[in-house]
Amino acid sequence: MKTLLTLAVALATFLPSAQVIAADFKLSAIFSDHMVLQREKSVAIWGWADANETVTVEFAGQKKTTTAGADGKWTLKLDALSASAESRSLTVNGQEGHKVEVKDVLVGEVWLGSGQSNMAMTVNRSKDFEKEKAVANFPLIRHFKEDSATATTAQGQAKGSWLVCTPDNVGGFSAILYFFGREIHHEVGVPVGLINTSVGGTPIEAWIAPELQETKPELKAALDAQREATSKVDLVKAKASYEAALEKYKVAKAQAKTDGKAAPRPPRDPLATSERKGTYGGLFNGKIAPLIPYTLRGMLWYQGEANSADTRAPLYVHQLSALITDWRARWGDEVPFAWVQLPNFNRAGEGWPLMRESMLKTLALPKTGMAVAIDIGAPGNIHPTNKQEAGRRLSLWALGTVYGKKVAETSSPLPSSSVVQGAEIVVSFSHADGLKTRDGGAVKGLVIAGADKQWKPATAKIDGSKLTVSSPEVAQPVAVRYAWLDNPECNLVSGADLPASPFRTDDWAPIPAAVPVKPAAKGKAKK
Repeated sequence: MKTLLTLAVALATFLPSAQVIAADFKLSAIFSDHMVLQREKSVAIWGWADANETVTVEFAGQKKTTTAGADGKWTLKLDALSASAESRSLTVNGQEGHKVEVKDVLVGEVWLGSGQSNMAMTVNRSKDFEKEKAVANFPLIRHFKEDSATATTAQGQAKGSWLVCTPDNVGGFSAILYFFGREIHHEVGVPVGLINTSVGGTPIEAWIAPELQETKPELKAALDAQREATSKVDLVKAKASYEAALEKYKVAKAQAKTDGKAAPRPPRDPLATSERKGTYGGLFNGKIAPLIPYTLRGMLWYQGEANSADTRAPLYVHQLSALITDWRARWGDEVPFAWVQLPNFNRAGEGWPLMRESMLKTLALPKTGMAVAIDIGAPGNIHPTNKQEAGRRLSLWALGTVYGKKVAETSSPLPSSSVVQGAEIVVSFSHADGLKTRDGGAVKGLVIAGADKQWKPATAKIDGSKLTVSSPEVAQPVAVRYAWLDNPECNLVSGADLPASPFRTDDWAPIPAAVPVKPAAKGKAKK
């Protein structure tokens, strides 16, 4: 034992000083091998060292120095960098031989993606995975998955690692981010970094800073309602119910194996689910705060399913607007922000149409975009597999508005105004060059109503970027709705084959469940 101790002391004595790393001398985990730094902006770098320690960061010919605070935290900014596919190292040196080296660093475009399961959904669960896997050899596309859990207070350290896009790795990438990023890489021609921080089944309240929700009146009411509902949950009873269901599941699973049948789905542990989703602001604290202020080009969002109850959906415009505004403020950068509007899906009630409307209204914020997905959902699957097209539509917005590239169109047709003209209502659209029906037939999905609020099937004439809607059953119309159902039959598209967003021109109470939405008469759409 004495010999071993002597050897250990000798080795420690002769080790190069650069290898002696202080336990508290470190970078945030987002700064790790294979990372991508944002081009053309000053780049924030931060980490921890001893209190008042001098820290120097070197990268791409730059050398910047700062001093850690009393708490050991330090941050600095590199001058704006040019895009580079050259694999380089970023080094951070402190005092007493403290050193961290980050290898294989590229400079290009960095996008952050967040939300619930449709953002978290991986490439290996999307359509044509084997074909996608075979061609996924993009060493200049990198993906960082933020693996931290929910937290009650804002966290400083991220958790995760960067992976290079290869056929072996791509299966675990966020599908939306990957298919979006692949388009950006192809068209812009620079490295692309994708940061995935998402959790399935989570409401937007979990992603908004808790202190903001406490002080913003339109969010406080929802917060109080959530607290009241949570207080009524009997945790002891819920746990007992789950354990009983688990025992039944084990028996059923064993029997299924004996019978050669597929095993039943296991019950969900309500306590584990609650812990994963976190309380209001919990995922902001755990999975967003640690990433601030990593320099980004923009942000993408795919969420809303968990907020789609009829009574909650109208509030979403305030929640999403608050989230966007707050995240931008915390990053100190009004970065472009886009989301996927909820697709077609069989869901009772009016929640999904109302949610789509809230998303449409949020476009009032500057530098925002929305991919309409009303035609690429799956009626019986809340996780549609065609993430390729959803990612492509987001990329059209980014390529056209963020990067100034020439694209067929940056957005789906969006309603811009409406006016009643006698027995007709004329709806005008933006982003509607070549407005038409996809199948060449009559416009589907329209209903119209008078002051009695009785919805009737409607027909329409297409005139440039306008839609003139009428019905022989409504002599004096006051409102029109298009694709205002959970899983509507609709076919209005732009010349770029992008589907028009669902909309309504009224603000009435929920639409009756049995409203007919097929056109009153068949025939070619008039132009």
